[in-house]
Amino acid sequence: MTRRLSDHFTLAELTHSNTALRRGLDNTPPPEVLDQLILTADRMEGVRQLLGDRPIKVSSGYRSPAVNRAVGGSRTSAHRTGHAVDFTCPDFGTPAEVAAHLAKHLTDFDQLIEEFGGWVHIGFGPGKRRQVLTARKVGGRTKYTPGIKG
Repeated sequence: MTRRLSDHFTLAELTHSNTALRRGLDNTPPPEVLDQLILTADRMEGVRQLLGDRPIKVSSGYRSPAVNRAVGGSRTSAHRTGHAVDFTCPDFGTPAEVAAHLAKHLTDFDQLIEEFGGWVHIGFGPGKRRQVLTARKVGGRTKYTPGIKG
């Protein structure tokens, strides 16, 4: 049976990792992260409502330290603590359109990043910086610029 964390989000989707499956890495969250994932799932329900109650496709949620290293994530990534979700909402629009809409209407978040034209990263970390960024590869490195560039 699939463990439901909220009306529309399951533990399986917030911990799924193709990299973990390919490399045989454990991506099971510890109890304190599981508690945070429940809160994050609840926050994602609010995101879904702001997007017209359209389905959200999660591409990355929790990442164990081993999975985070394998994907080249930051050592301070909010994914490691269950505070971040990468997702798309194709029925709403492009990642840039989703991010721009959320930047305008969502009030309680730490980071909102439109990443590489492919997905939206949202972090609900304790910082509450309301940082809105666009990430692009420039010369093989990730460059972050303020705002949503589309």
